[in-house]
Amino acid sequence: MKLTEYIKQTQVEMSHVVWPNRSQTVRFTIMVIAVSLTTAVLLGVADFVFSKLLTLLF
Repeated sequence: MKLTEYIKQTQVEMSHVVWPNRSQTVRFTIMVIAVSLTTAVLLGVADFVFSKLLTLLF
């Protein structure tokens, strides 16, 4: 495939993409941050609990 053909096909495919509007982008960004923080807290708590259990066992 030639480079020019590839670029033309890419432009055609990009015209089919439906981009989110500003409010959707903000909402999705907040959701990603919230899920990331929740996961970090849960993993931190689990790490703390397991480290305390290991110190009690050994």
